[in-house]
Order: sequence, then C-alpha cells, then structure tokens
Amino acid sequence: MAKLRPIDAPFVVLGPSGVAVRDRLKDLTPADVKVLRLVGDHLGSLASADLKTRCAAGLDHDTGQWADRKRALTAESSSRWAGSITKATHDQWALSRRNQLAHIRSLEAGIATITHRLSLPVGEKGTKRSPGGYHDAEEWFAKTRRLRLLQDRLEQQRADHQAGRVRVVRGGKRLLRTRHNLDAAELTKAEWRKEWEAARRFLAADGESGKPYGNETIRVTPDGQVSIKLPAPLAHLANTSHGRYILTSKVSFPHRGEQWRDRISANRAVAYRIHEDVQRGRWYLTASWTIPPIKTVPLETVRAGGLIGVDTNVDHLAAYRLDTHGNPVGEPRRFDYDLTGTTTHRDAQIRHALTRLLHWATRHNLAIAIEDLDFHTETTREKHGRRKAFRKLISGMPVAKLRARLVAMAAELGITVVAVDPAYTSKWGAQHWQLPLTTIRRPVRRHEAAAVAIGRRALGHPIRRRTTPPPTHQSDEQEHRTVQAAPGAPGREEPRPRIPGPRPRAVPPGCGVKAGNQDAQHRSERPAEHTQPMLGP
Repeated sequence: MAKLRPIDAPFVVLGPSGVAVRDRLKDLTPADVKVLRLVGDHLGSLASADLKTRCAAGLDHDTGQWADRKRALTAESSSRWAGSITKATHDQWALSRRNQLAHIRSLEAGIATITHRLSLPVGEKGTKRSPGGYHDAEEWFAKTRRLRLLQDRLEQQRADHQAGRVRVVRGGKRLLRTRHNLDAAELTKAEWRKEWEAARRFLAADGESGKPYGNETIRVTPDGQVSIKLPAPLAHLANTSHGRYILTSKVSFPHRGEQWRDRISANRAVAYRIHEDVQRGRWYLTASWTIPPIKTVPLETVRAGGLIGVDTNVDHLAAYRLDTHGNPVGEPRRFDYDLTGTTTHRDAQIRHALTRLLHWATRHNLAIAIEDLDFHTETTREKHGRRKAFRKLISGMPVAKLRARLVAMAAELGITVVAVDPAYTSKWGAQHWQLPLTTIRRPVRRHEAAAVAIGRRALGHPIRRRTTPPPTHQSDEQEHRTVQAAPGAPGREEPRPRIPGPRPRAVPPGCGVKAGNQDAQHRSERPAEHTQPMLGP
C-alpha cells in the first residue's frame, strides 16, 4: 500500500494588511502631461542610478551607505522624493533576492528529476510518485545535455546569491525582450519606446502621518485636487507657490472613497502613485494605505454553522454547502469565468465569479473553505515532461490572484476564509462522494465531489462517507459503528426518527419499536419482539 504524505491541519486565513484604490486623471491639459512626463523621466533616471548603486554594493550595504545614497539624491530632487526612491530601490533589490532563491530551488528540483530518470533504463515505466526512464535513446541523450546546462546555471546562480549579485531591469525584463521581437508583439519601434519610457518613470511618494492630507510630495485634497512637489531642477515649471504644480484634473475614488476622505481629513499617511497607460492614452492615480490586522475568528466558531467548500479549476469554481456535521446541503453551485483575452478581461472575470460566490455565502451567513494551492513547483518542465497540455492547464489556473482577491473581498463582507491542505481532495472526493450524490436529474461531477471533500476537511471530519463496518465488527463492542458522528456529538447513539408516510411493503404493527428498543432486536441474550409474554393462571 502506498504511503500517504502528511496532511496539514486547516487554518483561518489572515485578512489583508493594506488597501489600494485607483482613479483616472481625466481632462489633463497638454501642459499637465508635459510636466508629468518631465518629472517622471527625471525621477526615473535618478531611480535607475540609485538601483545600480545598490546592486553594486551587494551584501556589504549598510545604513551608512543608504544615508549617502539619499543625500546624493536629495540635491537632485528633494528629501522626500529621495526617501521614496531609496525605499523603492531597497524593496526591488530584496524582491530580486527572493526570486533568485526561488530560481535556485527550481533548478535543483529539475536537476534531481533528470538525474533520477537518467539512472533508470530507457523505457522503464514510472509510478504515481516517481517518474520512469526516458522513452528512447535520443531523448536520453538530449536530457544529458540539458542536465549539464542546468548544472552550469545552478552553479552561476549560487555564486551570484552568495556574492549578493542580482540582475534587475527597471521597466521589466519582458518588455526589454519585446524590443527584439517587435513583429511578434505587433509593435513599432516608436510604440515600444513609449511603453518603455512609461514603465521606467518614477512618480510615487510615500505617505506621512501628521502632514497635511497625509502626503507632502503628492497631495490630494478632499475635493480631489492633485498637486505635486516638483524636484529642484524642475521648480521653474510650478504654477503655484512653494514649487508645487496643480493638475487640472480631479479625482474622487468611487471605490472606498469615504474611507480615503476620512483618512486624509485626519492627516493620516496615504501613499500615491501616478502612471500612464500608453495603449489607452490615459493617466491614473493610485492611493494606498495600511490597515490594522483584522481579528480572525477561531476555527471552532467557524465550524459551528457549517461552511461552503470551494474547488478551484481552470475555468470555474465548484462549490457545495455543508452543514456542521459535514453533510452536503442543497444543490451544488458553479461559478464560471473565462481566462482568455487581455489581463483586464481576466481580472474582471475573476472578480465577477468571486462576487457571486460571496453573495451566496452572505445569504447563508457561512464561511468559505478553499485549498491552500501553490503550483509554482508543479509547472516545471522536468516534472511533467511531455505533458504539455497538463502543464499549460496548471499554469493557467489563477491560484495566487484568486486567493488574494477572495481574502480581500471576503474581509469587507465579514466572511471568514479557511484554507485546507489540497492533498487527495479530488481523488477521495470522487471516490466517496461523486456516485452517492449523483441522481438521474442531477449528475455530480468530480469537481463538486472535491468541494465536498474540501469542506469536510475544513470542518475536521474525515472525507470518507458514513460506511457500514465489516460483518465481524458490527457489534456494539467496537464502539460506534460508523465514522459519521464524533464520540462527543449529542444524540449519536439515539435511534433515527421514523419517517412517516407509506412504505414500499407491508410492515406489521409494532415493528417500529425495533428502531428504539434494543431489547426488541433479534440478538443473543435479548428477548425477541415476537416472543409472547407468559400469562398468569
């Protein structure tokens, strides 16, 4: 019998730690656009130079060097702009270090898989837990070359990680590589240049509590007026006092606008970022701030009223409602989304599906149980080999984005989200629940059965249904005879209530007492129901 991997306990997911809202800067004049581009290009060049300095310092960087970098940037901008630039540089370098370590782990996993498969004879079959040998000698030879290539990459990445060297591209590596494939991207050189310059601009300012409206660099008043503190070399472009430039456009933030106004009215910190969407020809302002951590509900409290189990798939969410004992209630639900098309379209589809799911959970006042999925290690080329369709299927599932949005949206509605270990949920759900839940008018698919398995695991119940034990263990000496109710569940040993109404066959009067009177059962050392009592003389 195959050994099962350990299954982690379910846990309540923590709520979001911050909020970000965005609004469009409409009706900008040509002068406004010119100033925004000049300021963004100037600060972007300073950010690029600062990032180069930080990457060159590597692991030897300390607070003294950070102060020197900020002092050098202050002369070309301002102290607040310099603080925002150095902080963004530090965050970008730290993110690159984490990505570098993740890449090293991926290379190590790929090398281990190839080494194992090369050690097996050609054509040997694999198992569910271990891949077999390669199909033919040609593929075996090609994998020996790839093994050497991955080993060289791993050696280089390890050397860079130990030395603290990272390779970062401001504007994004994908956009940089697009420059060499303009025909495939359907872009001209001028169009690519506009996108490249827009991605490398820097127009972001951190908030400061106690300052007017929570930000001195990019200030937004409650009525939506936006003003920018210009860097020292561009101070001559100011259209108001103290070297500030006021934009003609006003923002209102339709989403969370009241929260934003309450925050800036109290002079609490709000960070702002301005960026240009070149393809649409629009400018946007994004406001963000931190929120106190939301107190999580104990898991026992969440389980008290039942919950909704949700199975994540490539094109839909399969959901099933369960009561506190783990029994499916009502009909299964399906929330479809289409992940083809643009990023904006995919994002809207996910939000629409989650909105319908949350509205359903709100009507019944139930928590939501999801799988704690992470497919970063499952989409590797070496693990699934020729199964390109399966790799594409896993890569197309919006696991991280969907979970982040679900947690954020559920926190606003006061809905608790429980994460469970995804091990064997689809397999065991189909094995134990797909056939029993299927009727002539309601076919149940594997995904709905997996949703039941997820919900039962979140409730603390085994996924296995209520089953009759073997004949040799049907005696009460083996404690309770099913796995449906826990030992402490009230009424677990009581008889099931008699269902009124007609029966398919004749039942003699009095036979109903067998359900509640153990003395009426035909068992050894028990008086039978049909035994007549002794009559007196």
